[in-house]
Order: sequence, then C-alpha cells, then structure tokens
Amino acid sequence: MSALFDPPAPRRVALGEYPLWDEALAVVNRDLAVTLPDQRPLQLLGLPSYDEGVAEYVYVALAHGEWHGNIVDPDSVDIPVLALAAITDAAQETVTECLWQAWPLCDEHDLGMHPREAKGKLSWWCAGRNTPGEPAHIRAAVGGLDSLVHPDRQLHRKRRREG
Repeated sequence: MSALFDPPAPRRVALGEYPLWDEALAVVNRDLAVTLPDQRPLQLLGLPSYDEGVAEYVYVALAHGEWHGNIVDPDSVDIPVLALAAITDAAQETVTECLWQAWPLCDEHDLGMHPREAKGKLSWWCAGRNTPGEPAHIRAAVGGLDSLVHPDRQLHRKRRREG
C-alpha cells in the first residue's frame, strides 16, 4: 500500500529520448571514466513534472540511480552548447554531493575544477596557481580530460586517499 503523497519513482530515460542531452552526457562520462575509473557511467532519470508545459523533470544520476541537485534545464534540450553546460553542471553536482568529493580534480593542483566557457568551448577551470600572481587556468575542454591524465598522479591520489 502506498501513501497518498508518495512521490513517483524515477524512470531511466531511454537513449534517444533527448538526443542532445545523450550526447552531452557521453562527453561528461568520458571525463568521469578517466578521473573516477571505478564509477560506472552517469545516466538520465526522469520524474513527472508538476509544471504545465513540462512533461517531466530530468536529472543526471549515478549508475545506481542516486542523484542530487536541480533538474536539467528544459530550455537546454534543443541547443547544443546549453545542453552540454546543463548536463555538465548537473553531473558535477550529483558526483560531488553523492560521492562526497570534489570532481573533477585538477591533476596539477589537486583542486576541484568548475565548468566555464573559454575560447568558445565549455572547459574545466582550475583556480590553482603555481606562483603568486599567476592567473587561474583552463585545464581542458569538458570531455577532454583523458588527454591530460598522468597514471602516476592517479596512483598518488588514490594512495593518498587510502592512507
């Protein structure tokens, strides 16, 4: 028996229902695979909307279905640059809050990075500096962290977390 006000169960969004969000999630999942190799790919989950004109709310969730944060902005569903930004923000919120760790980390400064537009691309921005007065820097485009990961740094980070 369910209570009168039980919220509906989320449903896994099928591939192809929101093509641009699928593409954006695939890009973000590349960074997840490189930086957190023990995590399975993120997924989209849908819940019925209570707003007129919006069929459902969509969230970015961990593989087992847990999510945290706001809905993916429905206005981003048909605009590639907005879709990538919305999915990246939602993915970062879910990973950071559900796993209780900053994500992704700059492999140079070991600081959490944030998505920012740079040179026409959504990129991971790091506030770290190597010398005083040096500006913060762009680490890589979203989806491009695989070109920057150094295996010895990943091992060092893993050992530091375990120790």
